[in-house]
Amino acid sequence: MEIRYFNRELSWLEFNARVLFQGLRKELPLMERLQFLSIVTSNFDEFFQVRVASVKRALYQEPDRPDVSGLTPQLQLTSISARTHQIIREQQNCLMNDVIPELTKNGFVYVTPENYTVQQSAYINKLFKSDIYPLLTPLRTDTEAFPHIKNLAIYAAFLLRPIDGIKLEKEGEALRGKDELPRIAFVEIPDGIQHIYWLPSENKSERQFALLGDIVTTFGTSLFPGLEVDKVMLFKVVRDADFAVDEDAGNNFIHAMEDVLIQRKSSFPVAMMCNGTSPEILKFLKEKLELNDEDVYLVDGILDPGSLMGLRSSDENGKMSFDKWEHFYPFDLPEDEPYWDTLKLHDKILHVPYESYDPVVKMISDAADDDNVLAIKMTLYRTGGDSPIIKALETAAARGKQVVVLVELKARFDEERNIAWANELEQAGVTVIYGLVNLKVHAKILMVVRRESDTIRRYVHLATGNYNPKTAKLYSDISLFTANPGIANDATNFFNLVTGYSTLQKMTYLGMAPVNIKSRILSMIQREIERSTPETPGLIIAKMNSLTHEEVINALYKASQAGVRVMLNIRGICMLVPGVPGMSENITVTSIVGRYLEHARIFYFENGGNPELYCSSADWMSRNLDRRIELMFPILEKEAFKEVKMILDTYFEDNTNSQRLLPNGSWEPVEKGEKEFQAQEELYKIYKKRAEKIAKKEQTEFIVRRK
Repeated sequence: MEIRYFNRELSWLEFNARVLFQGLRKELPLMERLQFLSIVTSNFDEFFQVRVASVKRALYQEPDRPDVSGLTPQLQLTSISARTHQIIREQQNCLMNDVIPELTKNGFVYVTPENYTVQQSAYINKLFKSDIYPLLTPLRTDTEAFPHIKNLAIYAAFLLRPIDGIKLEKEGEALRGKDELPRIAFVEIPDGIQHIYWLPSENKSERQFALLGDIVTTFGTSLFPGLEVDKVMLFKVVRDADFAVDEDAGNNFIHAMEDVLIQRKSSFPVAMMCNGTSPEILKFLKEKLELNDEDVYLVDGILDPGSLMGLRSSDENGKMSFDKWEHFYPFDLPEDEPYWDTLKLHDKILHVPYESYDPVVKMISDAADDDNVLAIKMTLYRTGGDSPIIKALETAAARGKQVVVLVELKARFDEERNIAWANELEQAGVTVIYGLVNLKVHAKILMVVRRESDTIRRYVHLATGNYNPKTAKLYSDISLFTANPGIANDATNFFNLVTGYSTLQKMTYLGMAPVNIKSRILSMIQREIERSTPETPGLIIAKMNSLTHEEVINALYKASQAGVRVMLNIRGICMLVPGVPGMSENITVTSIVGRYLEHARIFYFENGGNPELYCSSADWMSRNLDRRIELMFPILEKEAFKEVKMILDTYFEDNTNSQRLLPNGSWEPVEKGEKEFQAQEELYKIYKKRAEKIAKKEQTEFIVRRK
């Protein structure tokens, strides 16, 4: 039977397996390998909170309804569990049998409790009593009210038994009755303190350390006087976080969002990770949390690899990390004056993190301080903490400018922060729009309105990534600075639509979801089919995070069957099945996982010799094209077009960090040619060379001899 679509959730799991693959690569620096192993765990946390929770809900609501790949909810859950168990086993095997020993070789020795020396044990015991013990709260479980287990918090579970000769109070005995419950207590591991504790050692050539979880499980006996600890294990519960806010909340929308945050902390358990094998504790937890064997993931090692990332700061010479890469200031933007005059002459492409994100912050800051700027309008989805952008917007409002910001409160896991930003902006005099009913605003756009020589000119910034200076150092994204009047007109119409009651007006240059991005993409794919000939076959090149939209996938299949060559670079989920004769033989799919997270969306269409190039905030997914406010923008100017096309082509030359999707759903590393080529490294070299060329030019001096 021909498979037409891969299952979305299983495709995501293969993405996480590609992240794990980076951790397995012995040629990478040790701290970077540890970072990738840590990302595997954090990825799983979000996956279970959102996607697996959604499948579990479908199991109760429509148990017999298969998805587009033909899998029922139960088959999906069974397959998810099997593959997740496999990935976690590989992750832990790599961590405990490869990375930890390599850390030891580099002078960082993880000491497990059974290997504490007498001196170390005394030292930790004293530290435990003074710094950790006061923060711990033991919770008994043999009462009518089972203690609440927080989402994603790590707990120690202690199986207790009375010490011979010591008589305990009879409290709770009636509750035990004939079916006596085991004496099990929970202790939450504090999250607000350090997780790595350096130990005294006679060996001066190495630094030995213990982990917080081990310390609590080892010395936690003192929390239970009169009882002995029979068994102990660490565990973490992942709960459902797939909540929808009440869109009809009206003026109480923020309160409705706050309710969602509260619900997330106490929602139904989806999975449990633990690093112990006590049958009594496991049985007890599964019964109380209503989890089955498929939902429980035994970790034979360190429950949270991320707790080891504190070692990076102790790697003083950086020998266990990637060489530091700079973020170069763009050579064609002035550092000491506003960009207005420059942008009137030409568009500017910014490629972070190779280039610095400072120009985006500078544009907003310059607009805030410029007496000729009348208005600043922008969208905010994820802004990060302590954002200079927020401060600049507040400054602009204080100076009497019209500042309008659409803050998307429904940005998952950033809701609380966005509520705080929205309140702060409002108090500073900014007009804040709290998103749109039933549509999440995911578009990235900024517009500055400026008075110039008795006319009004608008400057626009459009991006594939968020207005977040911190993630702009880690995520690879493309953005466009432009003063193009046509794009500015479309930007004005966009803001009028999302902030007021304006009916939808035609946009000439910008595509907007859910209105017309999908139809434009389908139209351009169809155009490629119509203009493709055996002599000059059509060509579609696209780079994005995920591809799941059935209509778009079907259109790409049709294009392949018409002889159009389709080259896709998909970082995460891909439900399209490539390389199937008669269906998709002309489609290739590759994926790059590297030191930077690939986040840009770039779409190229050959168009019969008149190529077109677009960037977008939207992936080709149903949620982006049908249920979100997104923007797609064209790259019009020649030099800008050349720049973005160069970036896009570079990704398809990678033979080091790139993997290829096979028709059976598995991924394999792209074969290395005679010369190793890493796309991210090559891009860095390009921007570094440009910066060095400019620096050399600026340093050139002509010295005149004088008498």
